[in-house]
Amino acid sequence: MTGSTRKLRSRIVASPSVRAFFHDSVESALENQRVDASGHAVHYVVNMLTLFTRSEHFFEETPEGCRLRPLANMLADATNAGTVGERDYALQRLGDVALFVAGFFPDFLVRKLVDVGYYVRMGGNAYGALADNCRYRPTRAASAEVFDELSEKFPAFVDVIGEISDQGRTRTSKDILRLYELWLETGSRRLRAQLEALGVQASDACASRQSH
Repeated sequence: MTGSTRKLRSRIVASPSVRAFFHDSVESALENQRVDASGHAVHYVVNMLTLFTRSEHFFEETPEGCRLRPLANMLADATNAGTVGERDYALQRLGDVALFVAGFFPDFLVRKLVDVGYYVRMGGNAYGALADNCRYRPTRAASAEVFDELSEKFPAFVDVIGEISDQGRTRTSKDILRLYELWLETGSRRLRAQLEALGVQASDACASRQSH
């Protein structure tokens, strides 16, 4: 994957396990970002991050090779699913990928046809729809609460994962410009704090109304 992932790998080596690394990192980022999250939601995010460190779980086999399919295609999978289980899987996959990409690789989305806001909307809506699907099924009631929380706090969890991605990163002037563009696009409080720490004054009047 990208340089940020390589830096993460260097941190993971010093931890007892990948899961332990992500658990500690998520807990620390939640505290720093002042995000109130349930233990079940934290457990879910940690498991998702751990799973996606293996490329075969993050990417999918396609006729063109191992690729990350567009979110719109994942949504089409959910819409056209033949069974409830297939629909739930497609929605969960969409939410997970959107959260991971928006958190770890927001720079990749700058100047793309779709932006971070698109990933936030698609991922949040997918988790919300999944929560609705599970709500009235006794065996999935507990899952409904988790997905409902992930949907409601999706932008906050993006910032939590973004903080983990930022660990150990050295920013060049080009990186700072991308950071500023991303802040203009999202209005993220975390990105504003990073800019100000770098000596860049960020005015709320300039940022997108879709702040998080």
